[in-house]
Amino acid sequence: MSSHRQSLLENPTFGKVGAALFYLLLAAGLFFAATKMNYSWKWNSVPKYFAYEKVETIPAEFDGTVKVEGNRLILIGHEGEKRVVTLPEGYKPVVKDGEEIYEGDALAETKHWVPGPLINGLIVTLKISGLGALLAFSIAILLAFMRISKYPVLQYIASAYITVIRGTPLLVQIFIFYFIIATIFEMPRFYAGAMSLGLFYGAYIAEVLRGAIQSIDRGQHEAAKSLGMNWTQTMAYIVMPQAFKRALPALVGELIALVKDSSLVSVISITDLTKVGREIVANTFSPFETWLIVAAMYFAITSILSFIGHRLEKRMKLKGGLA
Repeated sequence: MSSHRQSLLENPTFGKVGAALFYLLLAAGLFFAATKMNYSWKWNSVPKYFAYEKVETIPAEFDGTVKVEGNRLILIGHEGEKRVVTLPEGYKPVVKDGEEIYEGDALAETKHWVPGPLINGLIVTLKISGLGALLAFSIAILLAFMRISKYPVLQYIASAYITVIRGTPLLVQIFIFYFIIATIFEMPRFYAGAMSLGLFYGAYIAEVLRGAIQSIDRGQHEAAKSLGMNWTQTMAYIVMPQAFKRALPALVGELIALVKDSSLVSVISITDLTKVGREIVANTFSPFETWLIVAAMYFAITSILSFIGHRLEKRMKLKGGLA
C-alpha cells in the first residue's frame, strides 16, 4: 500500500504560521504606509472613549468667603448674603476654610466612572439589532407560512412583499421609512431604524424558512396525519424542528448580516457605533485608530453570534433536534 507523503504546504501547522505571517506583514505594511503619510497615531486617547472619570462639581452662587464645617459649607457674601450648602454623599470640599471664592467657582466635587461614547454606541447597536431581529423573525415566520399557504391571495401578498423588499437597497428603504412613514406616524428615529431592519431582513429570512419547510419530505406530513395530528401539531412538533435545524446556518448568517447592516441607521442620526465613530473622527482627526476599534467591536459581536450558532448546530446534530 502506497502512503501519501504530506508536503509542507499541506501541513496544517505551517498553514497557520503562514497565515499569521501574512496578516502581520499586511498590518506592518499598513502601518508603514501611515508613517509615510506623516500620520500621527493616538492610541493613548482611545481608552477614554470606552470609559472615563467624570467630575461633577457644586458651584458657588455668589462672591465671598467660605467656611468649612464637616460636610457643610457656609458661604458668606461681601454684601451680607449667607448660604449653607450641605454636601451630598460622595462629594468632597475643594476649598479651604476662610478661602475667598467667586461666583461659579467649584466648592466641592465628586468623581465616578461613566461609559464613554463607544460603549454607549455599542449599547444602541445591540438594542436596535435585537429589536430588528425580533421583528424580522416575526415577519419571516408569517411570510413563510403565507408563501406555502393553499390560498393564492396570501401567496401573492407575500411574494409581492418579498420581491419588492429584496429588489431595493436597505439604505433607500431606511430613507423612505424614516422620511415618509415615520413622519406620518410621528415615530421616533430609533424605532424607525429598527423597523426598517426588521422589514428588510424579514423578507430574506422568510425565504430561508420557506425553503427549509418545503425541504421536509411530504411523507412526514402523511405520517403525522395518520397519527391523528392536525396541521398545527404537525408543524409544531414534526416539521418546524427539522426545518429550523436545516435553516440554522443560514439564519445565523442573516442575523450577522443584520448586525453589520445596522450601521446604516447612522444616516438618520441614530447614535449607534458607526455614528459615534464618525463623531470621534471629526473631533480628533484620528480615523485609523477609531475605525479599527469600531471594526473590532462589530467583529466581536458577529464572532459571538457565530460561536453561538455553531454551538447550537453541534448540539442539534448530537441530539437530532431542538430538544
